[in-house]
Amino acid sequence: MLAFILRRLAQAVLVMASVALIAFMLFQYVGDPVVFLLGQDATPEQIRTLRSDLGLDRSFVVQFGHFLLNAAQGEFGLSLRQGAKVSRLIAERLPATVELAFVAAGLSLLLGIPMGVYAALRRGSVASQLLMTVSLLGVSLPTFLIGILLILVFAVYLGWFPSFGRGDVVQLGWWSSGLLTAQGWHHIVLPAVTLAVFQLTLIMRLVRAEMLEVLRTDYIKFARARGLSDRAVHFGHALRNTLVPVMTITGLQLGGLIAFAIITETVFQWPGMGLLFIQAVTFADIPVMAAYLCLIALIFVVINLVVDLLYFVVDPRLRVERSGAH
Repeated sequence: MLAFILRRLAQAVLVMASVALIAFMLFQYVGDPVVFLLGQDATPEQIRTLRSDLGLDRSFVVQFGHFLLNAAQGEFGLSLRQGAKVSRLIAERLPATVELAFVAAGLSLLLGIPMGVYAALRRGSVASQLLMTVSLLGVSLPTFLIGILLILVFAVYLGWFPSFGRGDVVQLGWWSSGLLTAQGWHHIVLPAVTLAVFQLTLIMRLVRAEMLEVLRTDYIKFARARGLSDRAVHFGHALRNTLVPVMTITGLQLGGLIAFAIITETVFQWPGMGLLFIQAVTFADIPVMAAYLCLIALIFVVINLVVDLLYFVVDPRLRVERSGAH
């Protein structure tokens, strides 16, 4: 187990170092931060002075080492567009994105797993066929179109939910939460549903496929031969084994929800990291882009590591293989 964890940690460090190098290259080859800060009318003397103050006249290795040291401390300099520390901007926007992603993930799991189980156990029924047809629409429709349709129906025509913003929030130290206010929940419904649709249909189809595969295995036939009830077979044996690969996909999809909430946040003007990143790309705000890239990579690495450990704990076959290898 310890060797497994150490190997995963070494891989995580290697991935983060590679991502940090890519982020650092943004500073080197995507525009010149000195020109952004001083403008086109700056004199050569002003440019040389600022480049020296920022350390841009040093060697590549020294600059990259300095970048790694600062990045490890969560510092990425100043935003070229807003003139504020990038770490503060990220800290202000991170809670909104994390809450949106977790609410969307919760909806996906709470609805996707039961729907997938039903579609597998009642695969010949009309309701099951309807679920599979709807799931094709959920997988096929682009996120921005789903968001626009939800705004049109539930915000414009029916007026049930607001179409933009986060609503009232409560400050818990540096963390701001909209999930502790009624208006916050009112505002998060449409963007969370928009973000959850693709994940929900993906989980439903995955659970259905895995459930059908598990129901055909020998140990399920043996369980039936022992006289166990359908409920015990379906939920005590089949579902537990179905959820092992589903857990892996769901964990990785959570990272995807956080990373790729950009479109949803843009459609609903949700004040999260995705909207901040879009604005940074528009104005070539390289420090913000680099910080976003490193943060998303860190989220994926941590989630992947946690999923690997959970998979190792849940699936006894992996433990047997590891012990047999030694």
